[in-house]
Amino acid sequence: MPSPAVTYHHQGAIGLLTLNRPDNRNSMTPELLDAFATASAEARADTRARCVVVTGTGSCFSSGADFKAVIQRADLGASEPHERSYAMYAPFLSLLDLEVPIVGALNGHAVGGGFGLALLCDLRVGNRDAKYGANFAKLGLAPGMAISYMLPRIVGLSHANEMLLTGRLVEGDEAVRIGLLDRAVAAEEVLPNALALAQTIAANAPFAVRATKAAIRRGLGLEIREAARAESVVQAQSIAMDDAREGIAALLDKREPTFTGK
Repeated sequence: MPSPAVTYHHQGAIGLLTLNRPDNRNSMTPELLDAFATASAEARADTRARCVVVTGTGSCFSSGADFKAVIQRADLGASEPHERSYAMYAPFLSLLDLEVPIVGALNGHAVGGGFGLALLCDLRVGNRDAKYGANFAKLGLAPGMAISYMLPRIVGLSHANEMLLTGRLVEGDEAVRIGLLDRAVAAEEVLPNALALAQTIAANAPFAVRATKAAIRRGLGLEIREAARAESVVQAQSIAMDDAREGIAALLDKREPTFTGK
C-alpha cells in the first residue's frame, strides 16, 4: 500500500502535519487535497496538541497546482467555475479552524497555492535556499486562496504589490528581511527549529495561547475565507482566458509566455 499523501501524528504536545508526495513536489492533486482535509480534521480533534507544525517531504514544501493535472476541482459537484476554483483551496483553508498556533516548517519551495498554505501559518521557519511567492501573474491567472488578502498583512503593501504584480519569487534571507519568514535556516535545520519554536509555544498556558491567537486574528479583521471566495470569482474568469492557457503552456514548455490580453 502506498503511504498516505498527508500524515498527521503528535509528538507530546506538538501535532505534526506532513505533506508526503515529494515525487510530485507536494502539489495540489485531488489525492493530496483530500488527504490534507482528513489530516487537518485529525489535528482539530487532537486535544493533546497545543501547537501544530505543518511541513513537507522532499525539496518542496508545496509547488501549488499541478498544471499537468487539474487547477479546478470538477469532481466535487461544484457547478459554477468560481466554486470549482474555491474547491481547490478549501482543504488548505481548513487550517483556519485550528484554534492552536500553527508553525510552518517550510522545508523547500512554497509557490502558488503552496505559498498560500504557508501564509495560513501563524509563524514560518523556512529553508534559506528555497524560493517563496505567488507567480499567478506570470501564468495569466488572477490570484487565489486569499493570497492577495494575506500577503499585504504579513509583509506590507509595497512588498506585496511588488511580489504579486511581478510574480517574482524571493529566497530565504530576503523573505526574513521583509517579514515573510520568521527564520531562514539550512534545509536540515528547518524542522528542528520549527519544532523547538512549537515547544516554546506549547509550554505556555493553553487557554491563554489560544485566546491570544484568536485576539490577534480578530483585531486584524482576518476574514480569510471571504477573501478567498471573492478571489475565486476573478480567478475562474482568468482560467477561461487564452492568456492562462498560454501561461500554463509556457511554464510546462519552460519558455517565456506571450500574452495577448484575451
